[in-house]
Amino acid sequence: MKVFTALAIFAGLIAGSSAAAIEKRAPPNIPTAASAKTMLAALPTRTTDATGYQRSLFPHWITISGNCNTRETVLNRDGTGLTIGSDCYPSSGSWFSPYDGATWTAASDLDIDHVVPLSNAWKSGANTWTTARRQTFANDLTNPQLIAVTDDVNSAKGDKSPDAWVPPLSSYHCTYARMWVKVKSVYSLSVTAAEKSKLTSMLNTC
Repeated sequence: MKVFTALAIFAGLIAGSSAAAIEKRAPPNIPTAASAKTMLAALPTRTTDATGYQRSLFPHWITISGNCNTRETVLNRDGTGLTIGSDCYPSSGSWFSPYDGATWTAASDLDIDHVVPLSNAWKSGANTWTTARRQTFANDLTNPQLIAVTDDVNSAKGDKSPDAWVPPLSSYHCTYARMWVKVKSVYSLSVTAAEKSKLTSMLNTC
């Protein structure tokens, strides 16, 4: 099977120091803390949640390009020193999980997290969207909605909002809050009072 190194495709993502490389591999379009605070202030606050969520209502891991689906695209974006098969799956490499600070050398140890979980989006307004818009949300590579993280950590997060769960690595709370707020702002999703309060506190750590 034909293989090629990620250096040929993702050279710009792994240049520079280790810290710089991690920053370059961060999900795109993360706002500044000041911008995130402005966005958060503009988000509507809700007191009830929409019911009827089903994961199948958000078609995800669609084909992005060639043999690459969304999951593989994020794995290849977020990894370093990768060897990628013609099927687009990375057979070797290294991944840093910013949620917990762990480094992994097998793609199977990573989940692709929806920063704003699909269930939370449904409760926040996505229940009124078309299936096409929910598909866009679930596969969004333009905004900071998808990130490769340790699978057990992602499982612990589940569909929780920041008032119920935050990344174990406290130094990532500022970035996580900025990502969360950006996604909710782009898609005009609501927040609860508790969620807004926690996000405010997290942004104040920036």
